[in-house]
Amino acid sequence: MVKDLSLEGLKLIELKQFHDDRGYFAERYQQERFESYGLPKYFIQDNHSRSKPGVIRGLHYQSNPGQGKLVGVIRGRIWDVAVDIRKNSSTYGKWEAVELSDENGRLLWIPAGFAHGFCVLGNEPADVMYKVDAPYSPKTEGGIIYSDSDLKIEWPVKDPIVSTKDQVLQTFSNYEASPVF
Repeated sequence: MVKDLSLEGLKLIELKQFHDDRGYFAERYQQERFESYGLPKYFIQDNHSRSKPGVIRGLHYQSNPGQGKLVGVIRGRIWDVAVDIRKNSSTYGKWEAVELSDENGRLLWIPAGFAHGFCVLGNEPADVMYKVDAPYSPKTEGGIIYSDSDLKIEWPVKDPIVSTKDQVLQTFSNYEASPVF
């Protein structure tokens, strides 16, 4: 099942899980079906990150080429956040968050033009897998600080663990002065 979220282009995909006494099975990606949902036909890379409890990663984006992400969790739980940074969008500067976990069978499609971040929920590490539809380019990598006072993202962790790189990302108002989308 696919649900369009409140920010244009953002989609929540609920995977069908087949449970039995051994556990469950799910198709995480099926090209024809996912293409019918409006997702890219081809992804060019799979990424995997493992994060400790309390970690916040982000908010990251890439421009030229913009990079869409299909995000899911294979172990643990995260609170996944997408911020619309497309200057001409009706939801510019708004954010949305969903819980993704190894249990709930959800994926989040985040198209190019969004900043993305997440925090780890609970007491266990989280393994996050995501497919991307464009190559990584260090020259066009950017970000907005997770604690931006204009965005007012309500992160559900106290005393987060944040990389030095992510602690010095620009504010949303700095991004607004020179938007890349």
